[in-house]
Amino acid sequence: MKVTVLGCGRWGSFLSWYANKQGHDVKLWGREASRNYQKLLQTRTNDYLLLPQQIQLTNSLEEAVAFAELIFIAISAQELRGFAKQLNSLNLAGKSFVLCMKGLEVNTGERLTRVMKEEIQQPVHVAIWVGPGHVQDFVQDIPNCMVIDSDDSQVTKLIVDSLGSETIRFYYGEDVLGNEIGAAAKNVIGIAAGILDGLGYSSLKGALMARGTKEIARLVKAMGGNELTVYGLGHLGDYEATVFSKHSHNRRFGEAFVKQEPFEKLAEGAATVKALLHLSAKYDVELPICQAVNAVLWEEQDARDQIMKLFMRPVKFETI
Repeated sequence: MKVTVLGCGRWGSFLSWYANKQGHDVKLWGREASRNYQKLLQTRTNDYLLLPQQIQLTNSLEEAVAFAELIFIAISAQELRGFAKQLNSLNLAGKSFVLCMKGLEVNTGERLTRVMKEEIQQPVHVAIWVGPGHVQDFVQDIPNCMVIDSDDSQVTKLIVDSLGSETIRFYYGEDVLGNEIGAAAKNVIGIAAGILDGLGYSSLKGALMARGTKEIARLVKAMGGNELTVYGLGHLGDYEATVFSKHSHNRRFGEAFVKQEPFEKLAEGAATVKALLHLSAKYDVELPICQAVNAVLWEEQDARDQIMKLFMRPVKFETI
């Protein structure tokens, strides 16, 4: 099978490496000016892996898209709308796109699948790839479980059947909305966990996980999704990789932020929290953890004060 990966950062380079390992013919696209692309072009390595020689590198978007019917996108969530407009100028009819980033459009709260469908005015299929796992583990064949979801069950089945392995066990998703919101929101919970680590309050992570899951489940239900989806791999199942892992960009960002230390990696949750508050207002759902994270990151509120307000709220019954 021919597979194209658009985006050559940590996850995009891994996707191309992994698809090649499963026996597919792979082309990896990156912008010519990208440092990630240039390093792969010159050395075929990055901080995570060695790119096999069989994987073709290109900076031509037209060439990359024409190459395959199955196309994975792994770029920043906030760049997707502009990128989708660029893609729409090419012949895309009949192609299947898999969105492999976890986020929401910051200014609108729009889900990324909706962004794709709004900007691509051609008959294409759109799926998402979500769930726990880090490149650092996968390249060592440390296994994990992930989810593929789409509005078209045949597309979901094609991707799962083509890419499932002993390293990644895929499950079929049944709720694109719930999986998409849950996957994006877990990055905000990851930032909250990093804030707790930075303050020396790591013991509160249990409470964070329990209440964070409930908070996002309420939002998914209000939006018309299945609230139980949030308790699956796309959100709760991803907490181990986000709330605790040394590899999590979002957790590390939250910790660095409160310690006033530099952090240069992409942490999608910093933008996603703004998008979630758009949805909070639109659907009239209280999101206290998201509100606290937003106050710390974007309103210059004291992190310790916000955490104490969050966890010392009025006593109430714990409803699940």
